[in-house]
Amino acid sequence: MNQELRLIVSQFLADSDTLNNADSNVYNLILIALCLTLAAVSYWIVKRVVVKALKIMSVRSKVTWDDTFVAHGVLEKFALLVPLLVIDLLLPLFTVLSSFITEVFGRILSALLVILLIRGIYAVLNAIAQIADEHTATHRLPITSFNQLLKLFLFCVAAIITVSILSDRSPIYFLSGLGVATGFIMLIFKDTILGFVAGIQLATNQMVTRGDWIQMDKYGADGTVEEVSLTTVKVRNFDKTITMLPAYALVSDAFKNWRGMTESGGRRIKRSVFIDIQSIGFLSKEDTERLSHVHLLKNYLTDKSFDINTFNLPFSDDEHAVNSRGLTNVGTFRVYLLAYLQQHPQVRKDMTLLVRQLAPTTQGMPIEIYIFTNDIRWAFYEDIQADIFDHIFSVLPAFGLQAFQQPSGNDIQGLQRN
Repeated sequence: MNQELRLIVSQFLADSDTLNNADSNVYNLILIALCLTLAAVSYWIVKRVVVKALKIMSVRSKVTWDDTFVAHGVLEKFALLVPLLVIDLLLPLFTVLSSFITEVFGRILSALLVILLIRGIYAVLNAIAQIADEHTATHRLPITSFNQLLKLFLFCVAAIITVSILSDRSPIYFLSGLGVATGFIMLIFKDTILGFVAGIQLATNQMVTRGDWIQMDKYGADGTVEEVSLTTVKVRNFDKTITMLPAYALVSDAFKNWRGMTESGGRRIKRSVFIDIQSIGFLSKEDTERLSHVHLLKNYLTDKSFDINTFNLPFSDDEHAVNSRGLTNVGTFRVYLLAYLQQHPQVRKDMTLLVRQLAPTTQGMPIEIYIFTNDIRWAFYEDIQADIFDHIFSVLPAFGLQAFQQPSGNDIQGLQRN
C-alpha cells in the first residue's frame, strides 16, 4: 500500500510543473501532508457519518442498552483510533525525518493507540455496569467491584505494554522486575492492598451488596449501602449522612446485615410490658364472669373453669385458697394477648409468635411480646408496634393489672401531702 501511494504521488508530481523544481524534501513533505490529510478526512468521516448514523439507529431502536453506550461516549472514544491507525499505517512514508525521529514517533504513536484503546474499553465497562445496575436481577451482584477489578487489571496490562513500547523492551523484562519491588510496594500501599483483598472477599462472598441495610456502631454506620467498591463501602445513614467504611473493616470487624430480615418479609417486635407485682392475684367469680364476655377469652375461660372446678371438688368453699386452684389475672392476660396477636392482620402467623413471662426484676414482672410483622418498612413497622402496645396498656385495668413505672415528682409530692 505504501508503494502504491508513492506511485500515485509521483504520478501527480510528474504531471505538474513542480516535479522539475522539486527535491526529495518537497516530495516527502507532500507525502506527510497527504498522510495527515487522509487521517483528518478519515476521522471526519467516522465522526460525522459513521458515529452519527449509529447514534440515529440507537435512538430509533426499541432496546435501551445501546442508548447507554452512546451516553458514555463509546463511539467517540473508539473513533479517535481511526486517524492514529491511518498515520501508523502510513508512517513509513515519512522519510523526510531521520530514522531515529521516525522510530521515536512510531513508538509514541503505538503507545497512544494502546492508551486510547484502553480508554474506549473503560467506557464500554462503565456502560455495561450501568446497564447491570438498572436491572433488579443483578442488584445482588458486586458489579462495581468486578468493574473496578477488571479496570485495574487492564490498567496494569496497558502500563506494561506502553512502557515496553516506549523503551523497546520485552514486557517479560518488566514483569521480572516486579518481584524486586513487591516488598516495597506492600510496605507503602499496605492499606490499599488490604482494602483491595477485602473488597474481593466482600464481592465473592456477597457479604455486603448494594441496597443492604447494615449497622456498624464502631464507625457510626447505620443505613443503606449505596456503593461497594474494591476499597470502600459507601453507606447512607438514616439521618442522611454518609459514612465511608474501609472494605477491610467489614472483614476484620463485626457488623450487622439486615438483609435476612428484608428477604424474609417479616420484622421482629421484641418488647416487654413490666407488670407491677402487687397487682397480680387470683380472679374472683365476678371478674371471671365479667371477662367471659370478651370474645377472645370465652372458650378459654369455659374450658379452664371446668378444669379448675373439677379439681376443686374435694375442697370446701371455705378452704384456703392456697389449697385449691384458681385463675390468675396475669395468666388470663397472657392468654388474651396470645389470642389477640394470633388474630391480628399485620402479624405473621408462619413465624415465631410468643407471649412469655420472663424472670421478675426490680421493675416488676416482664411480659414479653415476641412476634414478626408482615410489613418491614420502617414507618409502617413502628405504627404496627405502637398500635399493639397502645392496646396492651389500655386493657391492663380490665384484668386488674397495673404497669410498673418509676415514681415521678408528682408521686412523691402526693405521698408527702398524705
